[in-house]
Amino acid sequence: MNDDNSTPAAINEAAYSEILQQAVAEIRVARTLLARQVNSTANSVYWKLGKLLFDKQLAEGYGSSVVKQLSVDLKNEFPDMGLSPRNLWNMKRFYERYYQEDTKLLQAVAVLPWGHNLLLLDKIQSPDEARFYANEVLTKGWSRDLLLNAIKMDSYSRAEQQLKFHNFSSTLPEASADYANEVFKSSYNLGFLGITEPVKELELENRLIAKIRAFILELGKGFSFIGNQYRLEYNGKEYFVDMLFFHRGLRSLVAIELKIGSFKAEYVGKMNLYLSLLDKLEKSETENQSIGIILCADKDHLDVEIALQDINKPIGVAEYQLLLPKEELQTLVLNEMKSELGLNGLNDDRISRAE
Repeated sequence: MNDDNSTPAAINEAAYSEILQQAVAEIRVARTLLARQVNSTANSVYWKLGKLLFDKQLAEGYGSSVVKQLSVDLKNEFPDMGLSPRNLWNMKRFYERYYQEDTKLLQAVAVLPWGHNLLLLDKIQSPDEARFYANEVLTKGWSRDLLLNAIKMDSYSRAEQQLKFHNFSSTLPEASADYANEVFKSSYNLGFLGITEPVKELELENRLIAKIRAFILELGKGFSFIGNQYRLEYNGKEYFVDMLFFHRGLRSLVAIELKIGSFKAEYVGKMNLYLSLLDKLEKSETENQSIGIILCADKDHLDVEIALQDINKPIGVAEYQLLLPKEELQTLVLNEMKSELGLNGLNDDRISRAE
């Protein structure tokens, strides 16, 4: 038995690195699922207590003495559950706000941390807006402070104004299409690259690779970088994908093609070919079909709509911006970076595919 800390000789460094990255990814996924289960269990209790107060028609004022005494007795029985009078009233608000709402909203708030739910109760009235922010928390892993910043910046209204150009609804199962729509943006801000002059596509790609952490943060939670100029070989021919990622939540390979100019219809045909090759050569049996994103400087929605009309692979078209974000957006990005790096504990810019 080998008792030292060296890498086993039978496994080379690259192979071991892949094993390690996959193991870390599985643990992170398990921890996320466990956290959601804990939140779901706690929220279920809060929901039932809120329903009890609602059904008994207790209201602040004439019901305060009842709730105050209930809090005392419950805390004696369960001292670590945060059953203060204020929190009991919050549970009633939680039930009142959502008990008549649609299933998708209920499913989203059911697995949020309680502090996030309280923030939504205090700041948000619209069910559609609440669903948007709840889904953003779940897909991007926002802390409570990041959620508050997003609400102050009115991210919901800005997202509503941004039309998304893709064919996910016609190429993916409904649940996957909805999730993919939440994951992918209509535009991406690449101001962190510091580009002030025109550059070629390869230079743009190289700068993104050099700042891959920042790019992954801009893409959103769940992306793992596999490689750039990713080589695919089929029937004696070689093909190269600009950037290849894997999204843990979607369980899909994500191919990104970078274009320095305006969108052209032929980009879709090229991406469709890449996705077919990825599904044939790279996708495992446990993964969902690959998704493509064409990232270009500008797009015309009619051109995109026609180009995607008869395509059977899931493809989205997004714009990128090279201007630095506004001051408040810079603060949000920095906070996200601190949160993400603190969570993941990455030591270098190499992030491998997580399966």
